[in-house]
Amino acid sequence: MDYVLNDGAGGGARLGLIVLATDETLEYEARQVFAQRDIQLLHTRIPVATDITPATLAQMDAAMPVAAGLLPAGLDVIGYACTSGATVIGAARVAEQIRSIHPDARVSDPISAVVAAVAHLGARRVGMVTPYLPSVTAQMRALLTENGVEIAHEISFAERDDRRVARIDPASTRAALLEAAKAPGVEALFASCTNLQTFEIIDEVEAITGLPVVTSNQALIWHMLRLAGVDAAGWGPGLLFRS
Repeated sequence: MDYVLNDGAGGGARLGLIVLATDETLEYEARQVFAQRDIQLLHTRIPVATDITPATLAQMDAAMPVAAGLLPAGLDVIGYACTSGATVIGAARVAEQIRSIHPDARVSDPISAVVAAVAHLGARRVGMVTPYLPSVTAQMRALLTENGVEIAHEISFAERDDRRVARIDPASTRAALLEAAKAPGVEALFASCTNLQTFEIIDEVEAITGLPVVTSNQALIWHMLRLAGVDAAGWGPGLLFRS
């Protein structure tokens, strides 16, 4: 029997995500943004050690082309979904590795997305909350500073097991963000890590503090949609999606 072809399921932007093997949060939060939207979201996994250190994060560099190769061709934007991994490997190297397989795709990662989001919100001095060890947080703080984001106050849960990060209750992150907001001159709040549950507390923390809240998952999704040319106003939580 004869058949006809179309452009695939969904008629909108085609987005790809490279998600950590240990991540249990990003896809859940992404579904809240893309539900009932004309967006095709496809994802694959990349191996990562459960023990998150600069050395184990750097190991994902070699695995990046293999993971990217498991995504179909013709994607508009591909996101490497690891804030600390992109910090250690470097955004340029991440893009190079992904484009070695998908040369025409635009590329994002959470730390680049956060820099773009903070600039979009007109902020500079940021209160940062992370789940990381000091060795990981130090590199992130240095990278943000190099990109014009001043860390006015920093709070960390000092958790090295990414499986446990996925279980940190949003109430704990809420309390840490509210504490970070007390630092003098803070203009925005940043909760780092794609495995950290944040979507349910973003609007509440903004209402209490009067400060915009940027999180890894929120910023990554927002940035990927912008790179795809999608007007996503109101799709996700926080001032970032309302501005």
